[in-house]
Amino acid sequence: MLNTDNIYLITDIPGYSPQVSRLLSMMNYARFTTLAAVKNLTVEQLDFLLDSESNSIGALLLHFAAVEFAYQLETFEKRDLNDEEMLIWGAALNLGQEGREAIRGNDLNYYVEKLNEVRARTYDLFKNVDDDWLDQQEDFWNGKQANYYFMWFHVFEDEINHRGQIRMIKKRLQI
Repeated sequence: MLNTDNIYLITDIPGYSPQVSRLLSMMNYARFTTLAAVKNLTVEQLDFLLDSESNSIGALLLHFAAVEFAYQLETFEKRDLNDEEMLIWGAALNLGQEGREAIRGNDLNYYVEKLNEVRARTYDLFKNVDDDWLDQQEDFWNGKQANYYFMWFHVFEDEINHRGQIRMIKKRLQI
């Protein structure tokens, strides 16, 4: 799935349309740098909180998977998470106190497996669409239209944003 031989190429990926390939290429680079930022972290480091209002690195990693899963549902199934899915992903989507309480005690492999599981589903779903699909629009934030290209850009833009938090937390680990 994540071909690091081509990690710096935003290019075609066999089996995907040109723009879908480029979107996946950008998502892959964001994930590559995220995984590099968390390499070898311990459970204690993944659970570390800067203060009573912060999110842990582990919670942020699970947030990446949860956001991607939510956008899979929104763009491919035209629905929000159901009650059962919210039991699985709700704390990771909401973060804050809910995330601080529920997302703890997992090793790095747990988070990487969740990230890989969701990304594999994204790859499978993207095999069934083309560049025209990326241009489809629907109501989004603040009563404005957004196309699927923007929505999927937001998936990795959110990861990049929170990866900055991860790097800051790592610098301040007091363990």
